[in-house]
Amino acid sequence: MTTLMAEQIEEPSIDNLTLARDAVANVDAFAALYRQYVTRVYRYHMAHTGNVKDAEDLTSQTFMAALEGIKSYRGDGSFAAWILGIASKKRLMHFRGRRPEIPLDAALHVPNLELPTDKAAYQRLKLESIARALKKIPPDRAEAVILSYFGGLSNNEISLVLRKSEAAVKMLLSRGLQDLRERTSLAMEVER
Repeated sequence: MTTLMAEQIEEPSIDNLTLARDAVANVDAFAALYRQYVTRVYRYHMAHTGNVKDAEDLTSQTFMAALEGIKSYRGDGSFAAWILGIASKKRLMHFRGRRPEIPLDAALHVPNLELPTDKAAYQRLKLESIARALKKIPPDRAEAVILSYFGGLSNNEISLVLRKSEAAVKMLLSRGLQDLRERTSLAMEVER
């Protein structure tokens, strides 16, 4: 299943604490942070909203809030966890209790012209199956899976965003992936 989801994105080697401190007074430093994290934040919002306009609006709101609050970043955790924590708050304010449709293929932006048509069709069916399954698993498990695979966060970073222990995050991911395996295999069998 992980081959169908976004690749884990490694933390850049640039010192984000220095960039964040510089971003208080230097627009170029904030622009560098923006370029490093815009794709991750966009994928996160796209996975939740399922629509380009809302994902773009929420991404913009996330970075505006980050710019306004850049002084509060202390470097205690990764910048990725800090910015996706802001994204999570923006998402919660946007939805206020309703669960969105989640077309994961749109979040991944995986138009791979090199894939033969039959493999591309199979990949799309699998992604649709995962999207349906994500809507049916407990929200905390779905959020952990989305933060990991679409936000590219490590377990430690997810623990900061969700305000849970790293062990709790590992359990959420393990159970979330198990839920997805069960539901996607069932969904694929029903579709045949």
